[in-house]
Amino acid sequence: MRKLIVALVLVAVVFAVSVENVNADIKNRVGVGVNYWKAIDDIDIDDVDEDGVSYFISYQLRPASLLKFELDVEMMPDGFAGAEEDVFAPQAYVILGSFIYAALGTGIYYTDGDFADDPFFAVKAGFDLHLLPYFYLDISANYRFDDWDSISDLDDDLSTDTIMLGAAARLQF
Repeated sequence: MRKLIVALVLVAVVFAVSVENVNADIKNRVGVGVNYWKAIDDIDIDDVDEDGVSYFISYQLRPASLLKFELDVEMMPDGFAGAEEDVFAPQAYVILGSFIYAALGTGIYYTDGDFADDPFFAVKAGFDLHLLPYFYLDISANYRFDDWDSISDLDDDLSTDTIMLGAAARLQF
């Protein structure tokens, strides 16, 4: 009986140490960023911007050194895709890599109390620069497969993809 108790204590200690080591690798990052976006196609419709600047807040979870999950909420000013009000875009990414990375993501546009009919999909690549302790600068390029028809009530067929160049400053804890 004594050997069984010692064995159970040893198993509990090994389990507790291994769980603590796994959790020590998990990192969280929060940040803010800015994107310059441009529509791929020329748009000849009044009140529809072909390019502009958007802002976002970001959360990243890094469970392993080469894997991250990212949640963003982006805000585009009115005029994006013909919207008469600001457009918000909650989105999620799976990121592979460390200093140089690639990501796949999806999101959906929200404006004037309604979500878009269809989600968008995105591919992203970038550099994640560790500048100071706990401070990271993320510089990225993003290609978004968009369907702008579902964002606004324009009569014209408005479907164009979007490219973005962006930067985000993040704090890790």
